[in-house]
Amino acid sequence: MIQKKGSLLALTGFVLVLFLFSAGCTGTQTTEPAKEISIGYVTWDCAIASTNVMKQVFEEAGYDVTLVAVDAGPLFQALARGDVDFTTTGWLPHTHEHYWEQYGDQIDYVNENIPGAARIGLVVPAYVTIDSIEEMNDVADQFGGRIVGIEPGAGIMTRTEQAIDEYGLNYELVASSSAGMATELRTAINNEEWVVVTGWSPHWKFGRYDLKFLEDPKGVYGGAEDIVTLARQDLATDDPEAHGILTRFEWTAEDIASVMTDIEGGMPEEEAARKWVDANRDTVDAWLGTA
Repeated sequence: MIQKKGSLLALTGFVLVLFLFSAGCTGTQTTEPAKEISIGYVTWDCAIASTNVMKQVFEEAGYDVTLVAVDAGPLFQALARGDVDFTTTGWLPHTHEHYWEQYGDQIDYVNENIPGAARIGLVVPAYVTIDSIEEMNDVADQFGGRIVGIEPGAGIMTRTEQAIDEYGLNYELVASSSAGMATELRTAINNEEWVVVTGWSPHWKFGRYDLKFLEDPKGVYGGAEDIVTLARQDLATDDPEAHGILTRFEWTAEDIASVMTDIEGGMPEEEAARKWVDANRDTVDAWLGTA
């Protein structure tokens, strides 16, 4: 009887200790909620590069990062609705003018992360013997009557449709993709053939090939542009830390081109981004606010 009573007391004490231990683990300690951020982007080479760099930066800041690849129109809609937190590659005031007019009052214009260095237009190899869009009809046969474009709905495609009308061009605008356009450009140059593409800078192709923009005397494509960070309107109040990183994010056309070139050369996107981050530690620390 005494043995049973002692065993019962021991068991009771063990259960009490276990309860107190469990209460100490769950009742007096709290787990910080995970920090989450989503980045929307169009699958342009420049957007892929900057998005992956910012993914690395936010992961260093302790965030769980989600990448959301969409076309330009749905991207601006998603920012306006608050479905994604930010994007690094709004092109303003020209390329994304139509979307900004439609959604700009519902989106936070954070800052220009590459000020004044962007440009869009029609691009040809340097060996092409014309220099202006106004000369294109005279050599339409040499171009096959085609302008090689990218995704339908992209701002540069809208501008090119306008250019065809403004200049009365006897050309077909062929929709493709950023990668498809680059492939056609590469093939034509390798065969020393004439080709005209919808092009923009910064882009790795200007470092890889000898290219030129055709002059645009009517100004259809506009002048120099800013590459802009845009965010959903409530991000600054919902997550001041994330918004602070975005306000400090600024780099150069040479920076983004180096990441694009590595990716185009076959390096995985995250590896190319990590290479740039590791090589530019002071800049990244300044973005993070730890410098």
